[in-house]
Amino acid sequence: MSQIDMLNNNTLISSALKLAALSTQNPHFELLIQCINEVVPSDAIALLTRQGDVLKPVAIQGLMPDTLGRRFIIDEHPRLQAICSASQPLQFAHDCPLPDPYDGLLYAKTGDIPVHACLGVPLLDSEGKLLGVITLDSLDAHAFDTLNLDYLAQLGTLCAAHLHTALQLQQYRHHAQHSSALVQALNHEAITRDGTEIIGESPAIQSLKNDIKLVAGSEFSVLIQGNTGVGKELVARNIHLHSKRSEQPLIHLNCASLPENLAESEFFGHARGAFTGAHNARQGKFQLADGGTLFLDEIGELPLAMQSKLLRVLQSGEIQTVGEDEIKYVDVRVIAATNRDLKDEVAQGRFRADLYHRLSVYPLNVAPLKQRENDVILLAGYFVEKTARKLAIKQLKLSVESQLLLTQYEWPGNVRELEHVISRAALKAKQSQWQQAIITIEPIHCELNLNATSTPPMTLIVESSDKINNHNLSLKQATDTFTHHLISQQLEQHNYNWASVARTLKVDRANLVRLAKRLGIEVKKSI
Repeated sequence: MSQIDMLNNNTLISSALKLAALSTQNPHFELLIQCINEVVPSDAIALLTRQGDVLKPVAIQGLMPDTLGRRFIIDEHPRLQAICSASQPLQFAHDCPLPDPYDGLLYAKTGDIPVHACLGVPLLDSEGKLLGVITLDSLDAHAFDTLNLDYLAQLGTLCAAHLHTALQLQQYRHHAQHSSALVQALNHEAITRDGTEIIGESPAIQSLKNDIKLVAGSEFSVLIQGNTGVGKELVARNIHLHSKRSEQPLIHLNCASLPENLAESEFFGHARGAFTGAHNARQGKFQLADGGTLFLDEIGELPLAMQSKLLRVLQSGEIQTVGEDEIKYVDVRVIAATNRDLKDEVAQGRFRADLYHRLSVYPLNVAPLKQRENDVILLAGYFVEKTARKLAIKQLKLSVESQLLLTQYEWPGNVRELEHVISRAALKAKQSQWQQAIITIEPIHCELNLNATSTPPMTLIVESSDKINNHNLSLKQATDTFTHHLISQQLEQHNYNWASVARTLKVDRANLVRLAKRLGIEVKKSI
């Protein structure tokens, strides 16, 4: 056995021991890519799990952080499609004409990826079902030419076994919370395709996801509270999809758009001739939701007269169609949402206290985007990928400057505002760069009211603006000047402690250092 073969064997044994030691702990997807990277050093590596026809990144190294928020539809990315269809590790020729899904996303290279080495490892379970893939990219075009693919295949088998165990452990934890959760975990592919995935890794979102799984298996009424644009309807859909009623309808009713004279008909339906204009009988939302879930959005806008009738249904399940004397019974779970403080509404006499307590058996609070730490970058990546498909853009990416600006904005419109900003910026970028294969969303601070942010301070904005106004600069030059001034000032204030500056500016430390280098800022090690 050659010295190289012995080295590869030792590496495989070491990796196998690491994976075995972790098999009974929480799934650490980062360990999978670390094991591969020990055998095959690369500039960028990613682990993506398969969810239906989509690949979801769950661990990355050497790629921009917004990559974790992207969802790659397999059929739209030829390289990923080829890896998913393979049964063994697949190496692409360095001059392969197939587009790379990570163009513009590598930390080590600004702009499009030049001629480079690319490798993919399909992760298959014991029955040959695809669990996910590992991708590797190197800027050295010949980095993988002498690679022993047999050893890589063995390591891929080890990683696939660990990934399979990790995914099973996740399902078992869901099952421990409620017996129906295991079934819903197996149905996760459908959930993702329907666009009901909650994007985010912040403590606030992790806590919300746990609460959703906990309450979904019950029959309790749920009151979802949160500011406009945080995604309350998305939370309601997740509760329904994780409940025992998931095969039954989820009916939506916006209480804010209900004319008071037609509210009762919308809720309970009406008989033919019940009132002027009632030419035909019509079922109400409660009849349509029978056996399933009724989502009452903007419940705080419901007229007082209608609140008492809603309370009756929640207490007894009885409804009475307008124009009929017969009492009917329905089996409906109610989920309500509001951006109002209902406790204050009760105190002001605008909302019934008994209805409030009936609705809020299990209250859920959805945190505003400004309290969700770095979730803004993951969400931005998700919306970038979604917008690219809508606008038929092959590759769409966020510049580092744009990411920095996105993390500093307060987002009063929350997730909805972020999605709209990304959509508008992408449309403008497509118009100005229509001949390019890869469209880049350049600094979009013109979309944002930076004066509303807590950082940078107003004095810094004024100083930077004076410098910019004294020169005839392009938009990119003006943005670079502003960013250079901001980072330099923060570094001086924090004694060149990069970790501290990154926390203050609410950005990833590695991303900050990379941006500083590009802007020509001296990178000193913090003491």
